[in-house]
Amino acid sequence: MHELSVCRALLQQVTDIAEEHHAEEIKVIRLKIGPLAGIENELLLRAFPLVAHGTAAQHATLEITSMPVTILCQDCEEKSDVEINRLTCPHCNSSATQLISGDEMMLDSVILGQQSGAEERYVH
Repeated sequence: MHELSVCRALLQQVTDIAEEHHAEEIKVIRLKIGPLAGIENELLLRAFPLVAHGTAAQHATLEITSMPVTILCQDCEEKSDVEINRLTCPHCNSSATQLISGDEMMLDSVILGQQSGAEERYVH
């Protein structure tokens, strides 16, 4: 399950952000993940509490937004959202397409907190 190592890397990134901003806790972590990223969202959600235990993110909520698979047709130059297993252009049926998105995993934002209850939103 490589989602565990992905969680460790994610936790390191958000912990660094929290330290930069002198935050005492990490409240919410928002990710954008494409279906071609090779990440199982459910496994990531299950692995996160194990990795976050005992850290500033131990009570954080991990929110995942699924990204569409988007291609650019090299023939008709149309940009389209397509199904995972159908990377041909829906406009002209060309298979000469370039993947624009759908294979990424991005940290979208982090909500940090202080003991005073104040929140700070960090957009990455």
